[in-house]
Amino acid sequence: MKEGPSLAPIAALAGDPARANMLAALLSGKALTASELANEAGITAQTASSHLSKLESGGLVSALKQGRHRYFRLADADVAEMLEKIMSVAARMGHLRTRPGPSDPAIRKARVCYDHLAGEMGVTLFDGLVRAGRIAARDNEIRLTRRGDAFAREFGIDLDALASERRPLCKSCLDWSIRRSHLAGGLGAALFARIADLGWAVRDRGSRAVIFTKSGEAKFLRAFGGA
Repeated sequence: MKEGPSLAPIAALAGDPARANMLAALLSGKALTASELANEAGITAQTASSHLSKLESGGLVSALKQGRHRYFRLADADVAEMLEKIMSVAARMGHLRTRPGPSDPAIRKARVCYDHLAGEMGVTLFDGLVRAGRIAARDNEIRLTRRGDAFAREFGIDLDALASERRPLCKSCLDWSIRRSHLAGGLGAALFARIADLGWAVRDRGSRAVIFTKSGEAKFLRAFGGA
């Protein structure tokens, strides 16, 4: 008798092309309607509703009703990190989209992965924190150091509030475009939110891209050791 978790049900849910496109769209962290997700997947609204029902039953997405609409989002950060890792494997194996859009360079430079920063800038942030001794990374274990604790608080992060969350404070997430780690977990999300609050970067409305201002990028690189 086989023991342990079964990979097949989750793989089947995420492996359907239409569902994969909808899940990728939800990596933006935004809640989208069935019609918006149908458009992302290139399918009818009726077909999208069927797919979303399966994704919801399988625990990959959750739904929120507001007014006349139901909005869907990824169930949690673990689902987002799973999808990012699958994308990394797909990119390494050459399974790339055949119709790249004009935002692809921007997506590779900086994008949102559910609620944290990914792409080149996300990897720069992670590497800068490690290089400055603010986080310690060994194998798959990531922890905030005393130096990192002081830096985070000075940067405006409420570490006491993060400590009360059920999710890990620091977690590495393999970046599909750079194929190196960026920072997820509560701290990764809080740093990205703070960067946005400071006006260093804004999220592109039409994609997962994160656009840094010229001055914001310079300040980011100074803060995280990239320059």
